[in-house]
Amino acid sequence: MNKLACFLPVAPEADLNRTIQELKDTNAISFIYVMETSDNRASSLPEGVNSFPIAAMNSTDMVKQIAQHAMEVDYVLLYTKTLPLKIGPFSLERMIQAAQFTGAGMVYSDSFAIKEGKVTNHPVIEYQDGSLRDDFDFGSLLLFSASAFCQAANKMEEEFRFAGLYDLRLKISQQYKLFHLPEYLYTEMETDTRRSGEKIFDYVDPKNRDAQIEMEKACTQHLKDIGAYLEPQFKTVEFGESDFPVEASVIIPVQNRVKTIEDAVRSVFSQKPDFKFNLIVVDNHSNDGTTDILERLSKEDSRLIHIIPDRTDLGIGGCWNLAIMHDACGKFAVQLDSDDLYADENVLQTIVDAFYEQNCAMVVGTYRMVNFKLEEIPPGLIDHKEWTPDNGRNNALRINGLGAPRAFYTPVLRGIKVPNVSYGEDYAVGLAVSRDYQIGRIYKPLYLCRRWEDNSDASLDIVKMNQHNFYKDKVRTMELWARIEKNKRNQ
Repeated sequence: MNKLACFLPVAPEADLNRTIQELKDTNAISFIYVMETSDNRASSLPEGVNSFPIAAMNSTDMVKQIAQHAMEVDYVLLYTKTLPLKIGPFSLERMIQAAQFTGAGMVYSDSFAIKEGKVTNHPVIEYQDGSLRDDFDFGSLLLFSASAFCQAANKMEEEFRFAGLYDLRLKISQQYKLFHLPEYLYTEMETDTRRSGEKIFDYVDPKNRDAQIEMEKACTQHLKDIGAYLEPQFKTVEFGESDFPVEASVIIPVQNRVKTIEDAVRSVFSQKPDFKFNLIVVDNHSNDGTTDILERLSKEDSRLIHIIPDRTDLGIGGCWNLAIMHDACGKFAVQLDSDDLYADENVLQTIVDAFYEQNCAMVVGTYRMVNFKLEEIPPGLIDHKEWTPDNGRNNALRINGLGAPRAFYTPVLRGIKVPNVSYGEDYAVGLAVSRDYQIGRIYKPLYLCRRWEDNSDASLDIVKMNQHNFYKDKVRTMELWARIEKNKRNQ
């Protein structure tokens, strides 16, 4: 019989006791430990349950303390939440079976979630080489091979307060599979009831900055360990190509944005740079009145090139390709979403100046989150400080976006092209550009990002969120492998 030790965080006494009794009733667990911090201790524990102190949940100290208590067992079960856990029949035996059959270092599964009193499915996605996000959703119940856990813990040299568990799974993934068992094996309480559009900016929230710095260190070391780290050496960008009709083109793909498109267009034509520019709007067969507005505006100002694609199979990325390959496209292609606005009349000048000053093939700006009345909303200014000239392109493999507004040196973008999808296409291009070129940064706010009920990511269900995250992980996997091959060629 396999020996299994379970490790729990301190929780309110009633909740903790419910979880402990649930674990005992499975008859699959040899030892149960409660992990206490200096400011969170258990008032009392049931018979047969032990405790030990840790510096903090998810810290390196927690990982190493677990390893010390797991030396005589076969498997480690870690529950990461404090609310009561309900385990399905023979679920722990099934997780152990999956670990044995696959040789995995870690097994995780789908679950049920109780959210606002209702039981819903909470599926998770497959782990792959590019699943480097520190917020990858494994669920709250993780089974580890004790030997894999201890081996990885012994390799952890950096002491992290926030990134210990993240560092552990990266190190396990270097030698073992992280296996997703697509079965609903337990029920957990859902504590984060925010809509998807309210969660996506957590990684750039200033209050999380200390944790993000630790996550970057752990990820960077992982990239070095697997041969995917890129030194801060970049190709020089030659801006000599001059066969462009204008210096810059603003590009807006749009579909059914009758409420916002005119504001976006007028914010472009409020620009006052010292060079010629135009606006290319790719109207992807709108049927809500957007087309009529664009036709009217194009008659007012000849700088507006209104394109309706001949084909009907284009996502946002395909619309971008249509624009950048158009004869009217300028030397620099500058993004504006149809929901949003430039902050002032100097945005285009600031962006184009940054290309020449920083010798980069792509520029990413800073934006401010606002509501439809243009009032600032949390988290406010999104400046992506995690992007640094020396390590930004490595850290880009960990985070889930590169920021906005984005702009590209058109010859480089024409060479790469944009994936014909409507989510993550900008991230895929940014990773590919950063493999060879520096990405310039502007920390002055250039852009007002209007959040409203019709934003494409405002309120996504778990299935759609999983599809989006799986795609970005796949993009990261492709880029990770490309960088490993690049390093091999350069050896």
